[in-house]
Amino acid sequence: MGWITFVLLGTVVLLGIAIWSIKRHKDPHLALKTDDSLDGLIPSISGMSLGMAIRGNSAEIFQNGAFFDALLEDILAAKKTVHFETFLWKDGALGRRMAEAFSRQARAGVKVRLVLDAVGCKKMGKEVQEQMRAAGCQLAIYHPRTLKNIGVVVERDHRKLAILDGRTAWVGGHCIVDEWLGEAQDKDHVRDLSVRLRGPVVHAVQSVFSENWVEVTGRLFVGADAFPPLEPAGEVEAHIASMKPEGSAPAVKILHHTVICCARTRLWIQNPYFIPELDAVEALAAAVRRGVDVRVMVPSADASDMPIVQHAAHRNFQQLLDSGVRLFEYQRTLLHQKVMTVDGIWCSIGSSNFDDRSFETNDEITVGFHDRKLARRLEEIFEADRAHCIELESAQWKKRGLVHRAKDSAFYLFKEVL
Repeated sequence: MGWITFVLLGTVVLLGIAIWSIKRHKDPHLALKTDDSLDGLIPSISGMSLGMAIRGNSAEIFQNGAFFDALLEDILAAKKTVHFETFLWKDGALGRRMAEAFSRQARAGVKVRLVLDAVGCKKMGKEVQEQMRAAGCQLAIYHPRTLKNIGVVVERDHRKLAILDGRTAWVGGHCIVDEWLGEAQDKDHVRDLSVRLRGPVVHAVQSVFSENWVEVTGRLFVGADAFPPLEPAGEVEAHIASMKPEGSAPAVKILHHTVICCARTRLWIQNPYFIPELDAVEALAAAVRRGVDVRVMVPSADASDMPIVQHAAHRNFQQLLDSGVRLFEYQRTLLHQKVMTVDGIWCSIGSSNFDDRSFETNDEITVGFHDRKLARRLEEIFEADRAHCIELESAQWKKRGLVHRAKDSAFYLFKEVL
């Protein structure tokens, strides 16, 4: 019995060391010192995040429920291919509307391919899945909780994107849940935004979709139906961060950290689940010391759909406030958009939360834009959303009660799995 116990204990220790080693290689301490302006660093930023800057695109922002009207119009106008990927889909009026659009297109002979996260879409309803399959839609269910997936069960597909005929792409935070309809007018209607892309960057979004489609199905797609020749559609320069190489720091994390280190005048962030690790906290503080106007907007714990995440975030708020970072809590409803703007010349929109799970575990996508007009538009949205915020003050934050502090510290221990 003694030898068996010893062997089991040794196995557990070895496994723990292996897990620690894997995580250590995927989570290096990131640091960057540069005096260069962000305006001249776009090739570096896109390259460091395993992408490349692509010129000649258009980008249109759609907020709240208006996103679905435009997306469905594009889906129903597609002639060749409809590709769609999402993390969260729940049964409801919106889900049935989306399913009907996909089914209608499949019956018309359009190739409809969907990648659906097994956990986030488990409540979409069997009837909806059966309807789409019967119509000819091809569904790829990402990482079901089965024995063969035990090694990747924590890895979720958190992306939200669509590509129509290989010519139009959508990226953002919208989920297929009825609460995403409306105008964010109350706590039952989520605040969110997404972006519609046209131009050569659409091929890059299509490539992101292909990653998980091929992983689940093993089926490749080629040809002009999915990758048509694309002419310039505007003046926006864009780049994609999505890759998560095995054993290396993920591209989305590298992108976020790099632009924080490159900011020179202002850095504004909107994110629903903001739990920066200590390297990021220090990078934000260093930006303030450089004279950068750093602002972060998150939903309040009362407005969030996951209050425990907000309490975990509160754990480092004091350090951020003391360093000069301005923190705003959105009171009206769940603020779900994942947006950054830097120096009025660069901005990003995507699916990634500002936490360890999104940066190191989930499959995500963030699109960076080198475009002053788009950055200004997102700054205007930030300013408008401030009307529904309370700005936190360092002195007042120190006075929060013991119960609040205890919740913050307790939930912070589980920040990597929230």
